[in-house]
Amino acid sequence: MAIIVCPKCAKKHNVNVDQFKEKRPSLKMIAARCKSCNHRFPVKIDQLINQENKKNKAPAKKKSEARKICVTLSKGGVGKTTTSVNLSSGLALAGYKVLLVDTDTQGQSSYILGKKPRAGLTELLTKELTPEECIVRARKNLWLLSGGKSLAGVKRIIDRKSFGAEWTLSEALKDVDDRYDFVIIDTAPGWDQLIVNVLFYATEVLVPVALEVMPLQGLSEFMKSLGSIQKYRKEIALKYIVPTFLDTRVKGPEAIYSQLTKLYSEYMCTPIRYSESLSEAPSYGKSIFEFAPGSTGSADYRELVRKVTSDMDALF
Repeated sequence: MAIIVCPKCAKKHNVNVDQFKEKRPSLKMIAARCKSCNHRFPVKIDQLINQENKKNKAPAKKKSEARKICVTLSKGGVGKTTTSVNLSSGLALAGYKVLLVDTDTQGQSSYILGKKPRAGLTELLTKELTPEECIVRARKNLWLLSGGKSLAGVKRIIDRKSFGAEWTLSEALKDVDDRYDFVIIDTAPGWDQLIVNVLFYATEVLVPVALEVMPLQGLSEFMKSLGSIQKYRKEIALKYIVPTFLDTRVKGPEAIYSQLTKLYSEYMCTPIRYSESLSEAPSYGKSIFEFAPGSTGSADYRELVRKVTSDMDALF
């Protein structure tokens, strides 16, 4: 149905356009008469049909925002980079478009994926290069924004900013993050301005915790630091705790895992078991899914992908 408005009395009339469509090639105009004031006036057939087409056209779906997940803990050696790379790779294999951002000065994400980018996050933050020049395609559905030693200089630049320093990363990525379904951010150990930037950009936090005493203490300290960020940014929230290096051959890790579950049951994910394959895969520039798809490490990271996507059929 289309609507005709009388130019004299402004009365609106519904018109069934279907009766005119077959005649459209030969019929260009009709004479309409207002039932209210009896005024006669011309109406173009094309205008009626175009009006109906616009009315029936389904609105374009707005692309959902990327899920921004930072993988972080102040303690080193807990499997942050291993988790970042394998989670990103798993999500890409599941069909999602993923951007992996490495904010660590060691730049190990590139090494694990077997890539040697000429540019990366440093050049993007300093605006030396465009995002297209900094982001490299690492795998199907997986793109990489690499880190490296040059980020140390960027940290000093951020520190010297007198206003809005915590939004530097967000501003740099605002024009690209809507191209992806997930943005996974790998972080360095410690607590500095770049970590603060990550937490002002991300909306979800994933914490890998090695099943040892010191990382467990580091988690407690991190929760306090995260709380200080949440005072200024309500969007950021802890979503996942991933126990790593679970060795069932000894009692210690299982005891710590049990303690961790009691304290943070709502965030707990399936533990990543100790696996030689996870240690060997980076030497070959491969994710665990490429290097040892049948290993326990691959199975555990598949479970993590299912947990994050809420898709229990992912990667079967």
